[in-house]
Amino acid sequence: MPAVVICRKAVPEDVEPLFEMIDGYAQKGIMLPRSRKVLEEQLDQFVVAEADGKVIGCGSLCQLGADLVEIRSLGIAEGHKGTGIGSKLVSKLTEEARRQGIPKIMALTYEVSFFLKNGFSVVEKEIFPEKVWTDCVNCAKQHACDEIAVLKMLN
Repeated sequence: MPAVVICRKAVPEDVEPLFEMIDGYAQKGIMLPRSRKVLEEQLDQFVVAEADGKVIGCGSLCQLGADLVEIRSLGIAEGHKGTGIGSKLVSKLTEEARRQGIPKIMALTYEVSFFLKNGFSVVEKEIFPEKVWTDCVNCAKQHACDEIAVLKMLN
């Protein structure tokens, strides 16, 4: 029988598994790296998916403006992809954005179909100057970005 997966706010004991998961994606060039120190400082922005006491997925919400948050660092451990965990994490992050009263949630992604399936629409990334000036300005891919912007309006 498959393990029960719970999505919850990250706690200090999650820093190492978060670091390892994000680092694995970063080494493949599909996620920005995060240091353990940054993860500790931003832990309150993270949610994790856990099964059998083990972190098998993660994601975070970063506030970019008064009315906009970004889903970041969304990842699933090998062997657990395609099982609905990503959608559970997006749902938990969306719930958190709603709780904070933020009407727009965006992401930059290579997995467009996943986000479309979760109620997002493809948009031009230039409509997010908050993102461009906070993160993109420091990114090595700034002038050749191949990620696709997606947006979901929360009612």
